[in-house]
Amino acid sequence: MNRTPRDRDAEGRARSARPRDGLGRPLPYGERGVERQPEGVARTPDETLVEAQRLLDAGKPFHAHEVLEDAWKSGPEAERGLWRGLAQLAVGLTHAARGNATGGAALLVRGAESIASYAAVMPYGIDVDGLTRWAGALADELRRNAAVVPAAERAPQLRAGR
Repeated sequence: MNRTPRDRDAEGRARSARPRDGLGRPLPYGERGVERQPEGVARTPDETLVEAQRLLDAGKPFHAHEVLEDAWKSGPEAERGLWRGLAQLAVGLTHAARGNATGGAALLVRGAESIASYAAVMPYGIDVDGLTRWAGALADELRRNAAVVPAAERAPQLRAGR
């Protein structure tokens, strides 16, 4: 059997070095993809939100999810639910843009539930109420009509008044 060697890091975990499109879908080796976000980047919360919003506005919610995931994995324990929820919202939009209405709706609801407890505080100016309304409306729309959602046109605003 002729197998291509798997792309693994020093610990044996898959690295997924295949090129990807703007929504994070793998492309065939040798094709030109969209540059991925580097993993494990330490950013301030403000830098995280600015970069994630830039990527959402550019129609790259998969890439925004990677930025938010760094904050989730490296941030303080008390904020993990916030950053995880924001990452889930970005992944929900990713699935909606890929045409996976069921998965998109589920992740949007899960993300909204994860951030809801932060509404009274609005950490870092994050519009928790606006995001939960956006996620609920988009999830309802996806359940009624499984059409592909244009990611840039439907991108949420992470902060109030921006």
